[in-house]
Amino acid sequence: MPRGLDSAGSRRRTFLKGTVGAVGLTSLAGCFDNSGTSGDSGNGSVPGADGEMIMTTSTETTSAYSMSQVIANAVSQNSDLTVQARPSEGTNANIGRLQRDESDISYIQNWTASKVANGEDPFGNLDYTPYQVFHLYDLAWFLCTANDGWTSVSDIGSGDRISPTPSGSGTAEMLEYALGFVTEDYERISIDYGSQGGAMSEGRLDAGAGTFINGSVEPGWLQQMKGTVDLRLLQWPDDTVSELEQDPAIIVNSVDTTAFDNYGYAPDTLNTPGLSYNFVVRDDFSGETLKSFLNTLWEQREGLGESNALLGPMTEGEHWTKNSYTTLPFHPAAAEFYKDKGVWNDEYEIGE
Repeated sequence: MPRGLDSAGSRRRTFLKGTVGAVGLTSLAGCFDNSGTSGDSGNGSVPGADGEMIMTTSTETTSAYSMSQVIANAVSQNSDLTVQARPSEGTNANIGRLQRDESDISYIQNWTASKVANGEDPFGNLDYTPYQVFHLYDLAWFLCTANDGWTSVSDIGSGDRISPTPSGSGTAEMLEYALGFVTEDYERISIDYGSQGGAMSEGRLDAGAGTFINGSVEPGWLQQMKGTVDLRLLQWPDDTVSELEQDPAIIVNSVDTTAFDNYGYAPDTLNTPGLSYNFVVRDDFSGETLKSFLNTLWEQREGLGESNALLGPMTEGEHWTKNSYTTLPFHPAAAEFYKDKGVWNDEYEIGE
């Protein structure tokens, strides 16, 4: 299984329940598109030199896409740059879109970054190096159930029907890998996020996936599940958590669940794998354009959270370089920008 990128700092990330303004949250996913890395890498021009940028995150129903629309609008309306937010299948597909010049700045997560750094399929033939730009958000992923008495992932047994996010998502591979530390004796099925509650109530699903955004926000589809069934959060066994914390491909989150309401069961602290989502560009992306993009977004950061509460953390400069990957380099223009702002971390590598 993949080994690779660590996030900067501790292997366990602790989240405390906070207050976040009302925001329309729908499904979140980092979807894989294994066909997304072939094709021409461009016509020889410098990406971004024309002042036009295409930004991709995930599908149109995701919070990530909504966040990208706010970011794109903030830069386009306050600079000479033109930034367009477009939907994408997710993190794997974004790597391919960058290669084919279908995107200029895209988000990925640490699991995908690990595979890219190690040259693992489907990223063995990339003709560029992704350079990091800024941090977007973190997702703590967990397994949940409506089965009476279940409190732990170790309750999953032979023949139980499990959907660790829909097949093909970036999260699915990470959760399947983590679940393999506990059991591989289950039936892998694929059910969309918004359909999990109904499948549980009909007895077609024993455990599905849930997430907390930045450790403090429940997406709308998770709230819908709670309204459909008596939802129970499954804890990971202590010995498994210890193993996961030692694994360089996994980030373990500790989430304070005491302020979340209406769960049938939830441990006070949920220890569970998570993903960190950061934007990247190609290594040949225009430094002048990127610095203009970052300067404009920085100047507008105070108002981002007014348009989308999930962007509120970007008010703090340290958020922009939080939980970055220690093996993928930063774009030199981004590194210079963060040094000027006093939020650079010397643990990070700077690209050539």
